[in-house]
Amino acid sequence: MDSKDALDPQRKSEELRSFLFLTAVMVPVLSVIVVGGYGFLVWMYQLIGGPPTH
Repeated sequence: MDSKDALDPQRKSEELRSFLFLTAVMVPVLSVIVVGGYGFLVWMYQLIGGPPTH
């Protein structure tokens, strides 16, 4: 990689937009999907296997 490429303002701007998109959009969306998926799996397990017993 050339040192000239690392200082390219267009590339720097693109990397900043990519970082902001990942942190502000993708991480929250993936978090909601993972937590919702786990909750759904627990719900389906309890629907089939019955409630947990003491």
